[in-house]
Amino acid sequence: MKMIIAVVQDKDSSRLADALVKHEFRATKLATTGGFLKAGNTTFMIGVEDQQVDRVMDIIKENCKSRNQLVAPVSPMGGNADAYVPYPVEVEVGGATVFVLPVESFQQF
Repeated sequence: MKMIIAVVQDKDSSRLADALVKHEFRATKLATTGGFLKAGNTTFMIGVEDQQVDRVMDIIKENCKSRNQLVAPVSPMGGNADAYVPYPVEVEVGGATVFVLPVESFQQF
């Protein structure tokens, strides 16, 4: 058995949740925050049999797309903040960060 942990952008979370339910995969959703952009994410924890991992990975790939987004850089901590003019920077966000871990035991009560 495997535990799939997928961190996805909030914009993709509803679409992924619907697709997992449609294909009869159960998941636990957690609201999370990314460290780089301080933006909202959703973390899905999905327990599956070993032979189902590839199918879940395909569902995640189909429903979580990366996109470009403009973000304002954080002002410098030291120095004169009055002279600092933040210009938006384009970064790639979205997609999914996925971890697949072995599960030694699974119990449901």
